[in-house]
Amino acid sequence: MVDVVMVSVIYATPNEQWIVSVPLSENMTALDAVKFSKLLSKHPEIENYPLVLGLFGKKINHDYLLRVGDRIEICRPLISDPREMRRKFIALGKVMGQQDDGFEKT
Repeated sequence: MVDVVMVSVIYATPNEQWIVSVPLSENMTALDAVKFSKLLSKHPEIENYPLVLGLFGKKINHDYLLRVGDRIEICRPLISDPREMRRKFIALGKVMGQQDDGFEKT
């Protein structure tokens, strides 16, 4: 029996994430894996913006040749520029990631 080598294709929203295992074939590109995963048809909102793909958090081209263990990420656009958000937090005297517990600081 031959073991099938898989790669993962991931898509996440703020509330949910989907991880689809795809059998790796010779010369398979990142875009091939995304199409094979069927995530584009199950989540039509993906087509509302340019398709940006990542590999472990780093942007890759659609023609990136996959290797064993790769994890392709379908990236969503940023809602706002993180640098601008950081400036706004600093102006308010807050730190990004810090939750407001409702208590006044003294």
